[in-house]
Amino acid sequence: MPEPQGARPGGDHEAIASTGAGGAMDLATSEGITLEQGPEGPDGGGPAGRPRSLWSDAWRDLRRNPVFLVSGLIIVFLVIISIWPSLIASGNPLSCDLAKAQEGSRPGHPFGFNGQGCDVYTRTVYGARTSVVVGVLASLGVAVVGSVLGGLAGFFGGFWDAILSRLTDIFFGIPVVLGGLVLLSVVTSATVWPVIGFMVLLGWPQISRIARGSVITIKQNDFVQAARALGASNPRMMLRHVLPNAIAPVIVVATIALGTFIALEATLSYLGVGLKPPTVSWGIDISDASPYIRNAPHMLLWPAGALAVTVLAFIMLGDAVRDALDPKLR
Repeated sequence: MPEPQGARPGGDHEAIASTGAGGAMDLATSEGITLEQGPEGPDGGGPAGRPRSLWSDAWRDLRRNPVFLVSGLIIVFLVIISIWPSLIASGNPLSCDLAKAQEGSRPGHPFGFNGQGCDVYTRTVYGARTSVVVGVLASLGVAVVGSVLGGLAGFFGGFWDAILSRLTDIFFGIPVVLGGLVLLSVVTSATVWPVIGFMVLLGWPQISRIARGSVITIKQNDFVQAARALGASNPRMMLRHVLPNAIAPVIVVATIALGTFIALEATLSYLGVGLKPPTVSWGIDISDASPYIRNAPHMLLWPAGALAVTVLAFIMLGDAVRDALDPKLR
């Protein structure tokens, strides 16, 4: 049987690379095949022969984006104080003195005290750990579950694709806050795992839709069809050709969703169905401080401000990543 047009004896690796510039650019992220640049690349950087790919171009754009730099610095700071809160807060967030309840700022206690006499500054610093842990783990869980289900449905199609589409429609019809009130109201655990599980349960359909659409688009490209014609197995095509080129939209949505999950955890904790004492959480502190907003506004402003800055930083990071990974914006 004659060989497919453009194929060479070297196998599907070379055949796929010969499908044209578009196929080669898509394949660059998975196979390491790159386009040779001239003495100066299109953007004026890089010597001749320097490897280029979607990810290297995205990283170069991110380093030049002030939004990414600012949000990245904020997130790095949050991660550091989440791991080592004692670096900037030497007190105990659970140590309280009722004699100091609702007192304002004083030396050694810049944020004042809450209604139980606990140091607001210490609790604000330690609350970052809970928010970062919940946001990161929920985003990872949603990304993994949604990518696997959506990717398989988009790649194979047929009956399972129809079932997944109808299942996601059902989950999209469930209000998130109302679902949290119903599902988490029966949970007595004070750990973060019930809240993370709830977010993954109701958060995967969005990622699944994104992954499904991306996989359907990628699998129609010439380099995937060439791999299929050369006898590549389905697992190989998915892992080597489809997945690396379809993952970018999932990363963007998961990054933006991370900030949303942090805000959702605070909302559920504020309503009394999320995290529970003695866990230190910005949502719990905001809930405890809301009745005293007129007499002691500092109890509410500091944890609410920290929550707002954190959510904004992750949303800004997601926007920067989206702009860098979108070829249409180049």
